[in-house]
Amino acid sequence: MDNRLIYIADDEVKIQEIIRMFLKKEGYDVETFSDGKSLLDQFKQNQADMLIIDVMMPGIDGLALCSEIRKESTVPIIIISAKDSESDKIAGLMLGSDDYMTKPFSPVELVLRVKSIFRRMELERTNKESKSIINISDVEIFTEGRYALCKGQDLKLTSMEFNLLLYLSKNINKGVSREELLNKIWGFDSEVDTRATDDMIKRIRKKLLNVGSDLKIDTLWGFGFIIANK
Repeated sequence: MDNRLIYIADDEVKIQEIIRMFLKKEGYDVETFSDGKSLLDQFKQNQADMLIIDVMMPGIDGLALCSEIRKESTVPIIIISAKDSESDKIAGLMLGSDDYMTKPFSPVELVLRVKSIFRRMELERTNKESKSIINISDVEIFTEGRYALCKGQDLKLTSMEFNLLLYLSKNINKGVSREELLNKIWGFDSEVDTRATDDMIKRIRKKLLNVGSDLKIDTLWGFGFIIANK
């Protein structure tokens, strides 16, 4: 049985209980909350292994909650929402969520996605000593372990942040458009707010700055981004 701790925040008690029941059946420990602030307060006292949060909640909504959590943790986050437009999904993913499910959804599918994320985390942990490394400036990117170090310090990238940095690194000295990033990293094809990638770039830049990295991600105005081998 799996005793990982999962927090659920949704203002609909029935949805809370359905998700809790299915996750408990799989052996997970579950705590439920009816608003974002309650979950955030509890998370600061006792960090969970995963968060499942609704977007539309009183007080702190799901997107704001996701943003707050990402300031201090890379814990996996699944967003559930009645909003199903592509721009809504991109907003959730860009704020750092690991997955986005629209209501109504299958509880069985949610459990499978939870398991998939935890399985991926286990693989990352297993591959932590991988020798498959990309070196750029003072940053080491471990492609199999899916983490990056600068001067021995873990950058603590979320899964999506890692994917973005890795893609730019594999295209060093080549400008990559915002549309290409949306397509290759998140799989979005349609014309949406392509400037959404800028928020994630800002977060990666901040993490590089915090460890004193020399690696620069340059903006190509009106187009996208580039890592230049200077």
